[in-house]
Amino acid sequence: MKRIGGELGEVRAARLRTQVGELDRTLVVVESEELLRGQKRGIAAALRKAREALRKLERRAASGRIQREALESQVQKALQREHLSEFVVTTVKEQGGKVSLHWHVDAARRRLLERTRLGRRVLCTDRHIWSTGRIVHAFRSQWNVEELFRRAKKGGVVPWGPSHPWADGSLRLHTFATVIGLTLVSLARVALGSGKSARSMMQMLGGIEATRVQVRNRDRGRRATVLLAPKLTAEQGKAVPMLRSWRWLPILLSSMRPGASHPSRERVA
Repeated sequence: MKRIGGELGEVRAARLRTQVGELDRTLVVVESEELLRGQKRGIAAALRKAREALRKLERRAASGRIQREALESQVQKALQREHLSEFVVTTVKEQGGKVSLHWHVDAARRRLLERTRLGRRVLCTDRHIWSTGRIVHAFRSQWNVEELFRRAKKGGVVPWGPSHPWADGSLRLHTFATVIGLTLVSLARVALGSGKSARSMMQMLGGIEATRVQVRNRDRGRRATVLLAPKLTAEQGKAVPMLRSWRWLPILLSSMRPGASHPSRERVA
């Protein structure tokens, strides 16, 4: 195990390239203290609930109000979470038609579990030329994509539904457009470096708008219109040059603060 460094300073990892079935894959074993602490908290919470359940089952067995098959099933259910079955030792006996349950927490087994298995993940990839840090970072970034698709299905930012087309081609085009929209939202969030949610960021960008004023005159025909520059917040002032929004609304140039990126100062490649 070697420390990755950078943003993943607390993370240690080891890698090897091997055959997984018929596939050539790179395996990265990742060890994280943060993950280990989270798993320990989860085990402690699950163990408290399991202790209560086992005590109730122990009393029911002593009073003869439960059959052996049902008792074993309930014990297995109580220990099915958070590796509890690895270190909680249970014994179900039946003697003279009476069932009994005995259990205890094996501290040595628990320490062995924490030392050898907890706090580790095994990542499998075909990106052999990627560095270990890049593989780990890509794995940790998957939740962003999953969260966007989850919100899209529930009617969040760039929702997939409602979908009115029925033909397969139209549905594929509708889905493609949704994915493009989600991609653009994600890229905008990365470009702005915003810690806000995607919905909050889009609301902030949607607030960048100019006021159109119609000018009265005595001439016939359509009235002349004038755009009034908006008053931008600090975040909006950062977003305008970053996304080059002045290309669609040139009046924004008069709202930009001195020193901000200006089209006349951009280098032409």
